[in-house]
Amino acid sequence: MPTSNTIKTVAIFCGSKSGTDPVFEKDAIHLGELIGKSGLKIIYGGGNRGLMGAVANAALKAGGFITGVIPEKLVQWERQHAGLSELVVTETMHQRKKLMYDRCDAAVVLPGGFGTLDELFEMLTWNQLQIHDKQIFLLNSGNFYQHLMEHIRNMEATDFLYEKATDYICLCNSPEEILERFTFNV
Repeated sequence: MPTSNTIKTVAIFCGSKSGTDPVFEKDAIHLGELIGKSGLKIIYGGGNRGLMGAVANAALKAGGFITGVIPEKLVQWERQHAGLSELVVTETMHQRKKLMYDRCDAAVVLPGGFGTLDELFEMLTWNQLQIHDKQIFLLNSGNFYQHLMEHIRNMEATDFLYEKATDYICLCNSPEEILERFTFNV
């Protein structure tokens, strides 16, 4: 797992929509503010809508350094963010994910849809295959990830995993808890 001295850049994976529960956006904004003030850098999907936009805008407002990575195909769909510290446009989704994984030291996953779950499970798979060993923090806003964690525990209990996924996943119930679990050198 990353040590306190290695977490400098955090990947944020989340929805390009805000969802129906106002707590999702509230927590995204608060997380962006906390990370922006902390001195950590953020790398995320590059959009300006939904939870993606909420995190990025809050972190920028708090003085944070934000890198967006967006594939050409999604530039129009997600309305690429024009005010980021850095914006990287990739040709494919796979290039986007790889660049984000390569440049982060840990990941925070907020509520989202299929793309968010794809990013989460690819990181978990890469942990299991020892391609990397990056810690993953789930922001359980409004208990959004409670059922998923139960399913992951079921996969462990029924012997479908080679190692415990919960060794790499830290379920957190607030943005403050995530930052408390980050011990970083700024």
